[in-house]
Amino acid sequence: MTAFWTEADWDEHELVQLVHDKASGLTAILALHSTHLGPGAGGTRFWHYADPQGGMRDALRLSRGMSYKNAMAGLPMGGGKAVVLLDKDRTKTPEMLAAFGDAVDALGGRYVTAEDVGASEADMVAISKRTPHVCGLPAGEGELGGDPGPFTAMGIFLGIKAAVAHKLGRQDLDGVRVALQGCGSVGGGVARLLAKEGARLTLADITPARAAALAADLGATAVAADEIMATSCDVFSPNALGAILDAEGIASLDCPIVAGGANNQLARREHGALLAERGILYAPDYVINAGGIINVSLEYLCRQHGEPCDLNEVRARIAQIPERLESIWRESDESGLSSDVVADRMAQRLIGRG
Repeated sequence: MTAFWTEADWDEHELVQLVHDKASGLTAILALHSTHLGPGAGGTRFWHYADPQGGMRDALRLSRGMSYKNAMAGLPMGGGKAVVLLDKDRTKTPEMLAAFGDAVDALGGRYVTAEDVGASEADMVAISKRTPHVCGLPAGEGELGGDPGPFTAMGIFLGIKAAVAHKLGRQDLDGVRVALQGCGSVGGGVARLLAKEGARLTLADITPARAAALAADLGATAVAADEIMATSCDVFSPNALGAILDAEGIASLDCPIVAGGANNQLARREHGALLAERGILYAPDYVINAGGIINVSLEYLCRQHGEPCDLNEVRARIAQIPERLESIWRESDESGLSSDVVADRMAQRLIGRG
């Protein structure tokens, strides 16, 4: 692995820390991009990387994305992310979770962790036994916290409706063709919300049986994972892993809109311009997918301050996502800059780097 501060995704991060605990087998990377607005908040990704440099790339990119996401969502939180490097069998033990919790706690509240790919509510509970700086803990009916997926899905659904209105001039989704990549907690939630509005869905997932089951349930069509990006549609909605919008991926698109919840969809910063050149409206991922972090961040802040939590406040903030996207697209139309550049500049100003 080369020096991380020479990586393309290094962006004046405040802290990048490698944690290794021999006794438990934990190896993790914790990255704080910015604490200008508050403690760096962002989930922990438990993943096996054939090349550990991929883990560093994820930690750098995702922590920067969390700075932008939290700032654009109006949260008093900075941006952070952690990556736990798992073996090929994706071994995850109670001892590893405890050691990771100790590493988070050692930062004294500068980093607040939450669920991400490969993590669960049970993992967050285990980590919370070692540090209070955890959000997304189990929640009862009508309470904040818990699985962020449904809140993320709601924001994406509202963002897709906004994109259809902006690009296609339609106020409803009846008959709108959506090709949705990823049928997990978030993608599946988006698909169900879209289906209720009459959208025509084509689904794909890295686990074909999951896409097939959801398609059967919703009256949708399932295709192979390697076919979904080239599917002719009105909206391509990526809700799996990131970096899919590279030159080849963008060339394969047959749609006027890209709007989905996957983090870091653009493989590189210049790929936003390629989308714009093709006339494809892009919803910056960290704006449209902010519903989950809105929920768990407010849960954490209420708990820290000993204040009652209001689920209606979460819903109200998620309902602002379409307006935020519209302001980005409007400035993009007026300036000629791609929507990702407009959003990045807005976020950079908010975190004191503009």
